[in-house]
Amino acid sequence: MRTQRLLEAASAVLLFTAMSVAHSVAAQAVNPAPPASSATTSSASSAQDASGSDPKAIALMQQMVDALGGAKWLAIHNVVQEGRTSGFFQGKPTGSIGDFRSLRTVPVSRTDPGLQRTEFTKKHDVVTILTPDIDWEITYRGKRQLPPEEYLSVFRRRDHSLDEAVRVWWHEPGTVFFSGGQKMSGRHLVDELTLLDSNNDNITLQLDTETHLPFRIAFTWRDPLYKDNNEDAVEFADYHPVDGLPTPLSETYSHNGDMTSQRYLTHVFYNVPVAPDDFDVDATAARLKK
Repeated sequence: MRTQRLLEAASAVLLFTAMSVAHSVAAQAVNPAPPASSATTSSASSAQDASGSDPKAIALMQQMVDALGGAKWLAIHNVVQEGRTSGFFQGKPTGSIGDFRSLRTVPVSRTDPGLQRTEFTKKHDVVTILTPDIDWEITYRGKRQLPPEEYLSVFRRRDHSLDEAVRVWWHEPGTVFFSGGQKMSGRHLVDELTLLDSNNDNITLQLDTETHLPFRIAFTWRDPLYKDNNEDAVEFADYHPVDGLPTPLSETYSHNGDMTSQRYLTHVFYNVPVAPDDFDVDATAARLKK
């Protein structure tokens, strides 16, 4: 079915990205504050700080935020992205290609990971609305809640996105930072760091050694059925300034090393006006029925 193919091709669009927004910047520091013990020169020269984190990893995290735009990046309220997405299976194109437009808000906490509305096809007649715990599909036929096998991967990517790492994980007690040193990732020399939370969940970031911009973000998770470990990742490329902020216009998603989708952005807008019913499932269903 055409609708299903477009949704499969765009499943990774609902994730993560280096571009999102802050609901309550006033409640947060303009630059995320690393643990107090890592702020001094003496702790930076030690292998670990009092929390068990590697100060080098915390410093890399701050360098990344600064490279992304620092206070201006942290003060974004929302972002609209427009472009095209294509699907892959076992690294080979499936032929599923579609246009999309997404509106995303920032994660604030684990229980408030933000909202996302994505419109597919040039007519925008297929809409998904991602709430904290439900992924809705809306067409002219009405609304339906997508089954777990279709949305769990979307939630996993959302909960391990760049914005989650910076805006949520960094501020949570119990998060530990580890430095992976410099290494080659593809043909890129990168600095690697890993965040490990109190539940042993993880996010690994690879930063370009010259620009300190994100090159790759990945996380591992254990399959509840087969009990094996899996890795989901996204690589960022083709950075361009948008409203003075370096913005990746190309994203490549993979699962266990196999490409699953790619997307190319043609337009990005920050801090756009949001209509009261943009994330209202029933209001959207009513409009599509007309």
